[in-house]
Amino acid sequence: MAKRQAELINQMEDKEVLFHLYLTQIMIIILTGIIGFFLFEDLESFFELWEWNPKEILLFGGGSAIIVIIIDTILMKVLPKHMYDDGGINEKVFKNRPVWHMFIICLVVALSEELFFRGVLQTHFGYFIASIVFAILHFRYLFKWALLLVVISLSFYIGWIYIITENLFVTIFMHFLIDFVFALMIRINYLGTVLNER
Repeated sequence: MAKRQAELINQMEDKEVLFHLYLTQIMIIILTGIIGFFLFEDLESFFELWEWNPKEILLFGGGSAIIVIIIDTILMKVLPKHMYDDGGINEKVFKNRPVWHMFIICLVVALSEELFFRGVLQTHFGYFIASIVFAILHFRYLFKWALLLVVISLSFYIGWIYIITENLFVTIFMHFLIDFVFALMIRINYLGTVLNER
């Protein structure tokens, strides 16, 4: 099934992949709004989840992201390549993308997913449920045990950071930074491959 998924991704045009990516994020935001409407008492209780504290955002969000990036990079170097192969979807999304667009994609994904998983699910249903749902919805990794363990660990780690800080700005920045750095790595590796083939 993982092989079939990779084949389907390779057959999709760039615009089609991008369309599905943004559509998914829009659906998550809409779902967040609908569920949040019934779960939050008022807007004030929602805004209490946000605290503009640059020191906390950089220390906990940025610091935690750096830890994840270092560990993930080591695993990618140590483990066989096929164990870290996500079917090519991340490469398809980022390899030809300009940096400004990569920035926007990573920001939109971080914002929508953290609003849903931390802002709504973890706030109202708890750490464990939010983390498990986060891992399950990254279903494309279910057939790769190494990637699955990384995603599950990451979901619990982000959830734990949210417990400590109770600040959505922190987890959004953390999520964004992780995605953006790896997006840049995909782009750089692709450009390096193209140059070597010339």
